[in-house]
Amino acid sequence: MRLDYLWRNRERPNLFSKRWFVVWVKRSLTSVTLLEICFAVWKCKFRGGKVGSLSIINRTPLSGKLSNLNIGESTYIAKTVNIALHEKVTIGSFVSINDGVQILTASHDLNSKTWNTYAKEIKIGDFAWIASNAILLPGVTIGRGAVIGAGAVVRKDVPDGHVMSGNPALKVAERCTALEYSPVKFFSPYEAWLGSGKTYEN
Repeated sequence: MRLDYLWRNRERPNLFSKRWFVVWVKRSLTSVTLLEICFAVWKCKFRGGKVGSLSIINRTPLSGKLSNLNIGESTYIAKTVNIALHEKVTIGSFVSINDGVQILTASHDLNSKTWNTYAKEIKIGDFAWIASNAILLPGVTIGRGAVIGAGAVVRKDVPDGHVMSGNPALKVAERCTALEYSPVKFFSPYEAWLGSGKTYEN
């Protein structure tokens, strides 16, 4: 996330108007959180990860090779999401990943006499929503606009727009995939600068 984007696209209310004071109070109150996000994104990129514009990875635990991580634009990843980067993890744009989610790229082979480990890539499509405490096991692909319900355990690929729930995760519904929203749009540090009506783009 680039601070220059927020500055160039900031809301500009009339000087000393009521809205001007409201906007600058919000910006002051959310400045620490904003700087924490910027530092987390910078640190991830410095270690080889790729993070798109406006994506949020504030204090998200990341283990393994950061060069295996590729995140698109305007994606929200909560603080307590665990991403194990033993193999590539590709997360699309406009994705929402909630607290407690486990993204696991490696495990042990149950049929191995020596309990050998293996690793497989995980892919998450644009506009997917991974709800709290869900677990993605090695090798799965989550389709565009798919929803993984809270606490679900995903062992197989999920097609576009499917809504999954349970352990193992099973289809319970389908969702429209012609989506246009941004999960970071109402994130308070961004809203303080861009305004609630701003279209979020690069």
